[in-house]
Amino acid sequence: MAKIIELKRSITRSNDEDAALLRSELSSKGITLINLMSSPGSGKTTLLSKTISDLDALSYTVANTPIRIAVIEADIGSDVDALRMEKLGIKALQAHTDGMCHMDAGMTRRCIESLDLTDTDLVFLENVGNLICPAEFDTGAHINMMLLSVPEGDDKPLKYPLMFASSDVLLITKTDTLDYFSFDMELCISRVMRLNPEIKIFPVSAKTGEGMDAFESYLKEVSSQTPHSCSN
Repeated sequence: MAKIIELKRSITRSNDEDAALLRSELSSKGITLINLMSSPGSGKTTLLSKTISDLDALSYTVANTPIRIAVIEADIGSDVDALRMEKLGIKALQAHTDGMCHMDAGMTRRCIESLDLTDTDLVFLENVGNLICPAEFDTGAHINMMLLSVPEGDDKPLKYPLMFASSDVLLITKTDTLDYFSFDMELCISRVMRLNPEIKIFPVSAKTGEGMDAFESYLKEVSSQTPHSCSN
């Protein structure tokens, strides 16, 4: 059974202040926190599983310094995702959000303090699945990363502009299904870039591996650098 923490709404003077403090504390320990956001079913857990497996295999194959990863799985209930992460041999914590549709800095801190992050370089916070609430709350992450799957459609930047405007990285997932859905990649990217010209975009398929090399190279780069503040 995965370790589970039950969270309540944070009662603090300022979530932004709490987030800045948590970010600074993690930076001082050389830990990068990535806030992973998306709609339900976009493939967050599948992408994480593929990424973790790839990076682990690479570290043994070419003798690179491995990226030491931990995962916080936030959801309203269940421990399915955390158990899936634990099977990959990494530290994982399941956070139940008491019905809330997002994580904030105080809730994230409680999760961080419940994990042993000794010898950890990178922490993924898999936020509650939706494209509205998570965009409004700074979790203390260094990088805001969102997923948009091909089946969701290329019009999502028009419908949820704040999510795309507040993210540092966009992963366009399930590209192996492009032949089956009416999804215009160039149009989608242009819509996103109008909202956020600085965003990094990676079209990927966790199923086929398409685009994963570029994304994983980005992760290796950010995990080797001094963590920076994201713009939330």
